[in-house]
Amino acid sequence: MKTELGQLKNARRKPIGLSQLVAEAPIARNVIELRPAIDGLSLLEWVQANREAIFDKLQTIGAILFRDFGLLAIRGFEELLTHISGELVDYSYRSTPRTQVSGKIYTSTSYPAHQTIPLHNEMSYSRQWPMIIGFLCVEPSPEGGETPLADSRRVFAQIDPAIREEFTRKQVMYVRNYDDELDLSWREVFQTNSRAEVEAYCRKAGMTVEWKGKNGLRTSQICQAVAKHPVTGEMVWFNQAHLFHVSSLGTDVRSSLQSGAQGNEPRNAFFDDGTDIDEAALSHIRAVYENELVTFPWQRGDVLILDNMLTAHGRKPYRGPRQIVVGMGRLIKN
Repeated sequence: MKTELGQLKNARRKPIGLSQLVAEAPIARNVIELRPAIDGLSLLEWVQANREAIFDKLQTIGAILFRDFGLLAIRGFEELLTHISGELVDYSYRSTPRTQVSGKIYTSTSYPAHQTIPLHNEMSYSRQWPMIIGFLCVEPSPEGGETPLADSRRVFAQIDPAIREEFTRKQVMYVRNYDDELDLSWREVFQTNSRAEVEAYCRKAGMTVEWKGKNGLRTSQICQAVAKHPVTGEMVWFNQAHLFHVSSLGTDVRSSLQSGAQGNEPRNAFFDDGTDIDEAALSHIRAVYENELVTFPWQRGDVLILDNMLTAHGRKPYRGPRQIVVGMGRLIKN
């Protein structure tokens, strides 16, 4: 009896396979949906027991939607993401406005509801980025507000080979002009009031720094245009040239900026030698993203987990209230 008790105490609980306790169904070629197959199944406990199986699915498919589990509080969502990715990362060196909700959980991008946020991989405009990004639907919009997805491997494959070769060879230089009136201030982007801290961050990241007057700052940084997934070895399209380039602005906004502040646009993208990126090439890239787009309507309590290198995401316009919160983990440095 003592021997049997000892064996029981030393026994390790075996992970429960994805095929057990949950029902799996494809939403699209790069998204699967997992629902509980039994009542009362705890998503937190199930994820903790099946962490490696989740990674296997993410690195094959790219995105997992957990649906119809018990509603998670925001702190529970943060705990779930921590189970999956380890310590979560702060949203530093920001490109969009966000608000910290709890711990390292943030609101999704706070752009006006009528605007579309184009497909992109989170922080692919820098030399470090999160491998895992998670979304919790606290309140879905009554109209619109979907989070479209696209497979970055397929985007890479569908881009014209000549354009792909030029971007791969030349990389992308991101130029940002931080100003309290035009875009995010440098204080918000770098999350500090200290110029010395900004300079130290930029020096470590290989960014050039030019202070302009009392509140202005200009930075530039050369980053990858494509990347190889560190686990699967697959090539992915991994940059935000199509978002940063001045051609992404509306005609009126672009004309206004260029008439009064040419060269001082809030953000722009060039090749690594400072030469212009052909706008026809950027239009082609945007069209590829659009052709690869898949979407689904949010439901309250949905949890969406992405491999950020394999899956690009965006946002559709919406009406009415909407709350999606976001967390990121597994920092990758190039």
